[in-house]
Amino acid sequence: MTLGFGVVGTGAIGREHINRITNKLAGGKIVAVTDVNQESAKQTVDQFGLDAVIYPNDKVLIADENVDVVLVTSWGPAHEATVVAAVEAGKYVFCEKPLATTAEGCMRIVEAEMKHGKKLVQVGFMRRYDSGYVQLKQAIEEGFIGEPLIIHAAHRNPTVDPRYTTDMAVVDTLIHEIDVLHWLVNDDYKTVQVVFPKKTKNALEHLRDPQLFIIETKGGIVINVEVFVNCKYGYDIQCEVVGEEGIVKLPEPASISFRKEATLGTKILTDWKYRFMDAYDVEIQDFMDAIVKKGEPQGPDSWDGYIAAVTADACVKAQQTGEKEAITLQERPAFYRETTVCETV
Repeated sequence: MTLGFGVVGTGAIGREHINRITNKLAGGKIVAVTDVNQESAKQTVDQFGLDAVIYPNDKVLIADENVDVVLVTSWGPAHEATVVAAVEAGKYVFCEKPLATTAEGCMRIVEAEMKHGKKLVQVGFMRRYDSGYVQLKQAIEEGFIGEPLIIHAAHRNPTVDPRYTTDMAVVDTLIHEIDVLHWLVNDDYKTVQVVFPKKTKNALEHLRDPQLFIIETKGGIVINVEVFVNCKYGYDIQCEVVGEEGIVKLPEPASISFRKEATLGTKILTDWKYRFMDAYDVEIQDFMDAIVKKGEPQGPDSWDGYIAAVTADACVKAQQTGEKEAITLQERPAFYRETTVCETV
């Protein structure tokens, strides 16, 4: 079975997914595209030699009977309307983060999906498909280090666009840790506090950088995440889980070691796309395989999107107040089962 994909949004991430579905993975075909910039849609069809219909908007694309899956890679604030429309039409959805820009918007998607009566939506939190994080998850679930007590994590970028603002450290950067750390320990968040260390000279005046997020789970695990988006030296993702009987760390990306000019070292990545390239491939392949084999996606779902949105809102509030802020979630509906280790990794 080949799934027909309709792509909403042909920017950078949209084109990357089109390329992997068309040229790298098995089981999918791009049959339709749309973008608010119709020229971008046309260029994308030409670039990849697609046999695909170019639609003027997402509504008519969703209505195409050849579209089995709606791939949402448009501007974040447009995601909610597209996802709700696709769910109401009974189409599967792969939505890049954010699922919606507000917790209320995520809840409207949750309600639409439950009303439909079947899970249709997967959110693009690709880190759950990274082999390093999968190994951490397995070690925790197998009790290799006993009960987790503390998590130390870091998300560092060499530099960011001048338009990057302090709150974007949450909604664009920390959002990945919010999802993957919740998944790792399977424990809902309780509170968050933000501490601003000494500001780096490399950050523009409007941006507070670095930032330290201190999150406590309901089970008592304390998580500290450093977000440092002008670290200069490279793109660096770190995660260390301290347990009762040991410690496990995220492995470093594979890289050659070198001896040159009296130096022994390894190179550090500078582009996030290369760090998680394999995870993106596994993620989309798993999404397609799960639909064909099980009739529904098995990755991060609409409820996970809701958890991320609620937590992000509390983090932004904590940035503004400097106080410990509560993270208050509604009770998880029985409709949404707990997600576990990605079975295909």
